[in-house]
Amino acid sequence: MSETSNKTRLEHDCIGQMEVPANVYWGIHTQRAIGNFPVSGITDSQHPELIRAYATVKRACAIANEELGLIDPAKAEAIRAACLEIEAGKLADQFPVDVMQGGAGTSSNMNMNEVIANRALEIAGRQRGDYTYIHPNDDVNKSQSTNDTYPAACKLALIDAIGPLAESTKKLAKAFHDLADKHINDVTIGRTQLQDAVPMTYGQEFHAFATLLKSDLAAFDRVVPLLAQLNLGATAIGTGICADLRFRKSAIKHLAQITGLPVTAAPDPVAAMTDMGAYVATSAAIKSLAVHLKKAADDLRLLNSGPRCGFNDLNVPARQAGSSIMPAKVNPVIPECVNQCCFTIFGMDVTVNWAVAEGQLQLNAFDPVMVHELLTGMALLTRAMETFRVNCVEGIEINADLGRSYAQSSPSISAALNHYIGYERAADIAAEAVHPGRTVREVAGERTDLPAEQLDEILDPIRLARGLGQTCREHQE
Repeated sequence: MSETSNKTRLEHDCIGQMEVPANVYWGIHTQRAIGNFPVSGITDSQHPELIRAYATVKRACAIANEELGLIDPAKAEAIRAACLEIEAGKLADQFPVDVMQGGAGTSSNMNMNEVIANRALEIAGRQRGDYTYIHPNDDVNKSQSTNDTYPAACKLALIDAIGPLAESTKKLAKAFHDLADKHINDVTIGRTQLQDAVPMTYGQEFHAFATLLKSDLAAFDRVVPLLAQLNLGATAIGTGICADLRFRKSAIKHLAQITGLPVTAAPDPVAAMTDMGAYVATSAAIKSLAVHLKKAADDLRLLNSGPRCGFNDLNVPARQAGSSIMPAKVNPVIPECVNQCCFTIFGMDVTVNWAVAEGQLQLNAFDPVMVHELLTGMALLTRAMETFRVNCVEGIEINADLGRSYAQSSPSISAALNHYIGYERAADIAAEAVHPGRTVREVAGERTDLPAEQLDEILDPIRLARGLGQTCREHQE
């Protein structure tokens, strides 16, 4: 390596020589990757969680190497200092490799090695490119391979991204809980197969959405220990070639201490090299959340439909004009936005599963697209839930009188009479109540001997919504 001008420096690799801009921290491997992968226009730097996580992994490895006497303490100190700067967000523009890179993440690993090495050289009072003192491979990548460090960084990045995703999920669940508490005594009609069924409260309907989201939070909790099982020290294919036998335990120990996460070593390093189960589980948890969000968005669109010729059970906040030619038309744009985000997540899950299924022999080469899709999807859903909560859910208003009217007029509530007069007679009453202007209560008053007070109690929509259809006074006696 030598300076050829004040604008470039000359570096070499196994292929040959190449000039690298003198004012950057990356080296020849990164420079080649820039030219090789001009594909998506999305770079590693656009996933800050991944950059931070990779620097953390390198820092833990430097500490382990120093502890085991494998690297000079002064060099280790400079490497750690460079890692800490990257973890703090500095040098974020020095990671220009496209996320759709080939090589199982080798370009990302070498990009990180080179940036750390050149920044460590500066910290040590040396020139960038002076690899005779601190070398990207021999020092920064000591006891490591792309194949064990890149997946480790990917998994730590995913754990990092789960934090804001879970927080948005909690906030949205609370918004639905608050809405449920507010309307726990407001009755409406439940529907099955889009047909009138039996009464329920708006509170029960909103609470169900919150419960689904809480199940997703539990799934994220289960995913974290899977993501925290790492394979440092396994190097190329899991056999640990080029790594001190003590390195695995030391690196895992220090990474756990640094991150505060339940980091453990994979029990079978060779199997772990190709096992992508943690990615599958993470993708499944994100997809489940998207399914539940789509369910809530779809239901709100239906319940908001009309308002004159639809369900009109509730009103979502009006956010913008809904038509360029139809005056006063307002569309449920926020649920529609959420739906499209969910569709994107379903595509993410397909991509991840295909990439996982393409791991051949001793390595899966497609970690880059997996972590890109997962991090992108998690960020998308995090933002989608924020706009869903702030711009829609928190402003929902129910049409309580209409909901009660729906509940009282549904022929299906005749099911509450089964215990008293039998299914056949109740069915006859329901058939009569289908006619316009007729209700089950009215027909039952004409066709049964049950006292009016008892009928009112049996067919009270609130009691039916709470499962109290057979606990009126006579039944209790």
